[in-house]
Amino acid sequence: MWILLILLLVVWACLSVFGFLVEGLLWLAVVGIVLFVATAVVGLLRGRAATKE
Repeated sequence: MWILLILLLVVWACLSVFGFLVEGLLWLAVVGIVLFVATAVVGLLRGRAATKE
């Protein structure tokens, strides 16, 4: 599970950087940032839930 989470975070970060580098793809950067934050939040919540059990 953690490997998938880390892989997704890397992919979203790369999409964000690529979106900022290519001027016409600013929307890709915004989508990448939103997905990065969402994935990080889900990972944190699942990690905390697993440690409580």
